[in-house]
Amino acid sequence: MSEIKVFFRFCPDCGRRFHIKLVRKDLVNVEREQEEPGRSFVMNPSPGMPSPGYPPIVVQEGEPVTIDIEEFQYVYKCGHCGHVWEEKHVEEVEEK
Repeated sequence: MSEIKVFFRFCPDCGRRFHIKLVRKDLVNVEREQEEPGRSFVMNPSPGMPSPGYPPIVVQEGEPVTIDIEEFQYVYKCGHCGHVWEEKHVEEVEEK
């Protein structure tokens, strides 16, 4: 990582804030999910009459959406007491 960022958070060890630095950010996992369109309904091929031999027709509106789910592991260091800890963060990016 070329630059170190300062975060206004609390150190879990000494409790101070304004001393937290992001030391490293590593990509741990990437998943890609396909979300189906939000609205769907069922049509009966013969409205008003039972249809014993005909299956219902499912209609969906809209296009599927692809979502990339990236899991990162952040390594922080307190500039006051030197405590180092890790946290995992998940970021979701929607592709259109």
